[in-house]
Amino acid sequence: MKSIIGLILVLAIVFHSQAQTRKTVQPPSTETVTTWLMEQNVPAMAIGTIEGGKLNPFITAGKNAMENPISPNTVFDVASLTKTITTLLTLKLVETNSWDLDMPLSTYWVDPDVVDNPFHKKLTTRHVLAHRSGFKNWRWMNDNKKLDFDFEPGTKFQYSGEGFEYLRRALEKKFDRSFEALADSLVFTANTMTSSYLVWNKNLEPANFAGTHNKEGTPYTYEKSTEANAADNLLTTITDFSTLGVNIINKNYLDDITYNEMIGQQSLVKEGIAFSLGWIVFNDLPNNEYALFNAGSDTGVNALIVLLPVSKRGLIVMTNGDNGRALAMKSIAYILGNTGKEILSRF
Repeated sequence: MKSIIGLILVLAIVFHSQAQTRKTVQPPSTETVTTWLMEQNVPAMAIGTIEGGKLNPFITAGKNAMENPISPNTVFDVASLTKTITTLLTLKLVETNSWDLDMPLSTYWVDPDVVDNPFHKKLTTRHVLAHRSGFKNWRWMNDNKKLDFDFEPGTKFQYSGEGFEYLRRALEKKFDRSFEALADSLVFTANTMTSSYLVWNKNLEPANFAGTHNKEGTPYTYEKSTEANAADNLLTTITDFSTLGVNIINKNYLDDITYNEMIGQQSLVKEGIAFSLGWIVFNDLPNNEYALFNAGSDTGVNALIVLLPVSKRGLIVMTNGDNGRALAMKSIAYILGNTGKEILSRF
């Protein structure tokens, strides 16, 4: 009897230890982050971590372009993390039966550049969110600077911001509302994102904006966006975007059916990395985990989000320098341990 009880106790300790390993995140100290910034000539960094479906205290270090200290309320440009907002906005409309993932977007919008190409009649929201639209990243990459299909929509993967912009125009036509208004009501307000914007406005003050910086840490002249872009230029805080991450992990925003639709594999990018609807997905991670990943990188800014829904852990990073990508990737391994290292090994 004692041996059986002993075995049970041993197993309980092992299982408890495994559970702790899955749940524990290891945020760096402010001093450590400050050292990272100095090593990479990045002026500032903001980090949000999620553990057990709840936010840990934020970590902020460094200064903005006006030499003001960074705080959890500092606004960053997070570049392509904008696509996360567009994805969630669209899926919320799908959830309420207001939008169809597989209806041709030509029902509502046809770009003048492709009106004579029959492929436009096949393009759907699913193709756009899975980066299977057939478009280059941006139309200016074509020799004639006009939008065109490189291949039939749905036949293969090719990352494209133009696809998201095409979707934006279709949504605006269908609902007769600006993309800003749709994002405000369907995503920002619903997730208590009180300091998030798609364009520069009077609520943003340079003193509270992180700014953008080159590889030497010198500020760029920031080009303020005046028109919403569904693929780029989201202005947000580590507080807002981390809150969104918590709501996604805890399934407080999308219902189970829509969430499962979102994470389903649509394209195999390479072994171990797939694209779902709006997310890069890393499957078969340690402890039966999977990760949802998105990143944003533009001149002078780098940001990312990693969510581990099984263990309800997460990481959100924002930086205001060209060298910020190295810090963002470094934080994945540092904070998410072996799971983070496995994710990095697949890039």
